[in-house]
Amino acid sequence: MSIANNVKHVRQTIEQHRAGQDVTLIAVTKSVGPDVATALYEEGVRHFGENRPEGLLAKAEVLPDDALIHFIGSLQTRKVRQIIDRVAAIHSLDRLSLAAEIDKRANRVIDCFVQVNVSGEASKHGIEKEEVHAFIENCKQYPHIRVIGLMTMAPFTEDESVLRDTFHQLRTLRDDVLAKGYAHAPCTELSMGMSNDYPIAVEEGASFVRIGTILVQ
Repeated sequence: MSIANNVKHVRQTIEQHRAGQDVTLIAVTKSVGPDVATALYEEGVRHFGENRPEGLLAKAEVLPDDALIHFIGSLQTRKVRQIIDRVAAIHSLDRLSLAAEIDKRANRVIDCFVQVNVSGEASKHGIEKEEVHAFIENCKQYPHIRVIGLMTMAPFTEDESVLRDTFHQLRTLRDDVLAKGYAHAPCTELSMGMSNDYPIAVEEGASFVRIGTILVQ
């Protein structure tokens, strides 16, 4: 399949499964070169995902100014300064030391997703569900942080019930935070769903999906 067909297929699938909400497609370009990112842009993609500062900066050099590049990987505190001026949003805020560094380095408000380890898997990053409210409360001390939503990665499984439960738990948690009415944490968004599970994530309320393999294969 071509890039054009891949993008068309993913968009059609999102449209078929969404429950009325707007869904933003983030093309994960961490494993491909700038030429593929440019081809995706030419097909109307405007949101891109990178998990390393080097990759983010390389794509930022070649993509037009209206391309928005999201940082979707685990972010080392010492590398915040490399991306802070070029990133559209950070999807992996998972500790207060990272929030403090973002706040220190930023000269504007940075949109962030709090990463939650819903599944409890030791291999996954993110804070525990029970810690989310306290964590977001503590983010209030950092004026350059705006928590726009929650993010999670589901277990890699074909068991639809496990996937659906993971995404449903994140949505419920998001709704609880949203109900608090925090000025610094509007928390209206859900970043969840990847190539293998995004239709289910969209059905469960995802507003951002992070798609790599099936777009660029």
